[in-house]
Amino acid sequence: MIGRLRLWPASLAWRTAITLLVGFAIMQAIGLGIHTVNQMALNHIITEREIATRDAILYRRVVLEPQDRRAAIVATAQGVKGDVISLDPIPPFSGSFDLPLPVRQILRGALLAFPTPPGMRPRRVLMRGAVEPPLLIMSFELPDQGWLTIQSPFRPTPPWATPGFATAFLVMFGLGAVLIFWAVFRLTAPVRTLAEAAEQLGRDIQHAPALPESGPTEIATAAVAFNTMAARIRRFVEDRTFLLTAIGHDLRTPITRLKLRTEFLEDEAQREKFLGDLDELEAMLASTIAFGRDVAQTEASVPIDLATLLRTVIDETSDIAPDCAAAMRYAGPDHCTLRGRPLALKRAFANLIGNAVKYGDAARVTLHEAGHHTLRIDIEDDGAGIPPGELERVFEPFRRVETSRNRETGGSGLGLAIARNAIRAHGGDITLANRSGGKGLIATVYLPT
Repeated sequence: MIGRLRLWPASLAWRTAITLLVGFAIMQAIGLGIHTVNQMALNHIITEREIATRDAILYRRVVLEPQDRRAAIVATAQGVKGDVISLDPIPPFSGSFDLPLPVRQILRGALLAFPTPPGMRPRRVLMRGAVEPPLLIMSFELPDQGWLTIQSPFRPTPPWATPGFATAFLVMFGLGAVLIFWAVFRLTAPVRTLAEAAEQLGRDIQHAPALPESGPTEIATAAVAFNTMAARIRRFVEDRTFLLTAIGHDLRTPITRLKLRTEFLEDEAQREKFLGDLDELEAMLASTIAFGRDVAQTEASVPIDLATLLRTVIDETSDIAPDCAAAMRYAGPDHCTLRGRPLALKRAFANLIGNAVKYGDAARVTLHEAGHHTLRIDIEDDGAGIPPGELERVFEPFRRVETSRNRETGGSGLGLAIARNAIRAHGGDITLANRSGGKGLIATVYLPT
């Protein structure tokens, strides 16, 4: 059952085309069956007339000759069209039968088409049929004496044996198949356009073009609904981004005032704690604003050299964490171009590489092709890894594996969320997995080219 289901295509266009094609083939088969039955009946009539005409001509030749020459004429005509001719009555046949009345009428009509003088007409004409082998037997009782019996093979030509039958069937089926595929793929093209527009909207919500609101009523209605939905999503993202920016702007001033007032505290230990809390609050605020802006996707897509971008992020991270610089390296091609938003991608890889260095004291970055039009970037570290149950949950905003509320050890919980949003906005994805051996984590990024 599973094997049969796998043969069924996933595409709606192909499923529709195959269904229509099967139905068309069945209708063709039924039509050809009806045509074959009718043609076989017609071929029977034609064959019967040919045999009757041939027998009538032979009878005239025999009856017009003297009796002593009839045997020679029979010998001359013997074997023509497979006929077996004799001057004897109908021999006994175990499988013989009387011909139906319509057949006898056809044969008599053909005989009457070749009139003979009144004194030379046959006294009787006996007509029989045989099954094995299929024969049509006509026996004429001559006017003077004796008989003329002709056994003719009855093999009407089947319609499928004619040269044009197969050609006509293939031409009709081929033209019908072409028309079906053309119509189906033309009618389902708007569905593919809608899917592509949805994919483009997910990648670049601010710059995705609107769908043309034209075509059949159903397609135009779907396009209008899609464009309305896209406009609402843009307004929602813009409103959220504006709200986060406004909150960030309004909170920066009181945070700055609190920092200034903290500087006047006489207790140095308390002053450091206050400043640390304010720094953490400011960093969380900056991360939240960056997360909101990243979702807004206001940056335009341009060609990017991903290999150069990865090396740049590694160099910048090495400057921030010089103690881990020796454990940071890049492996892959010197150049690798794709189209994307450079700042968003740089922020995503900076978060991933920064986490690898921060929690794993290493960042080994490998870039290679993972398949057709797909790039794979692996970022490995030497840390303690992540519990299996948390490998997916760490991508949730403000989710931190490190349980402390210290930003220096646990972070703000937005780095991986920002990274995944940026990568998914480019049509890719991020997965996390613990390295074999129980030491270290590997972050795998997939990006379409």
